[in-house]
Amino acid sequence: MDAQWDHATVLLNEAVDALLDGTPDSGHSNADGLFVDATFGRGGHSRLILSRLSPVGRLVAFDRDPEAVAVANGIDDARFSIRHAAFSELNAMPGTSVAGILMDLGVSSPQIDNPVRGFSFRFDGPLDMRMDTTRGQSVAQWLATAETDEIAEVIREYGEERFAGAIAKALVARRQERGPISTTTELAQLVADTVKTREPGQNPATRTFQAFRIFINAELEELQQALEASLDVLQPGGRLVVISFHSLEDRIVKQFIAKHSRDAYDRRNPFAAPKVMKLKAIDRIKPSGREVGGNARSRSAIMRVAERTSA
Repeated sequence: MDAQWDHATVLLNEAVDALLDGTPDSGHSNADGLFVDATFGRGGHSRLILSRLSPVGRLVAFDRDPEAVAVANGIDDARFSIRHAAFSELNAMPGTSVAGILMDLGVSSPQIDNPVRGFSFRFDGPLDMRMDTTRGQSVAQWLATAETDEIAEVIREYGEERFAGAIAKALVARRQERGPISTTTELAQLVADTVKTREPGQNPATRTFQAFRIFINAELEELQQALEASLDVLQPGGRLVVISFHSLEDRIVKQFIAKHSRDAYDRRNPFAAPKVMKLKAIDRIKPSGREVGGNARSRSAIMRVAERTSA
């Protein structure tokens, strides 16, 4: 599909300001450093970062979506490069080489609004939901063989859906009677027929779609790996900036920063010196009322900022 879908970058200026406000130990300006946009998307953050880098600064972007990579390849700037890879592959960067890492988590508006990608219950399309359409199973392929208990666990764990068991049973019963579900509309209707109550203003299928997307892309596992890698590749004074859009992501980021922002004592050896903290928590920022008014999808965003210590 050749149509283009607009994407309003959430917390654009706030994220880039936080990213470039680190305090590198190198003695050079932060604008001279190497930065990582770990989730290129449609390049809103990347383009602003490039506009603020010096001629010797560099930006490396990651994205596993081939459509995003195609957009990135259109950026004509010698300081910029794109890697078709998940951001968990941050560990491929040289140790202590990076002045700042930005992670804008979740699914982008072009992915949601393109029916072919299968991310949204609002459009009829193939039930795919893969971030990287060149590899791995689609949701439809997984549902064609998954057992009831496995489906229920995914919906419960990643969608926090209290009707997970009922939805899973309905999916398997439908598969046995008429064959597996293969479109977004079919899935949304089945969930609506199964879930009899829902929060006002929320589509009954919201939590199930979220759960399947997170599961099929291993999003939380990828996030955990990327956060751990950031400790190795960030230089002292380098910034970690993470924007999340739902509680499961934000909880992981919050706990990761908290864990590494305090001295750790060995209870088995109370006289030993503590392991010094690796991060310093800097800020927690939410979109302004003006931004939420202009982009409703930003309303759930939370940005957390931390700085790598010299430990």
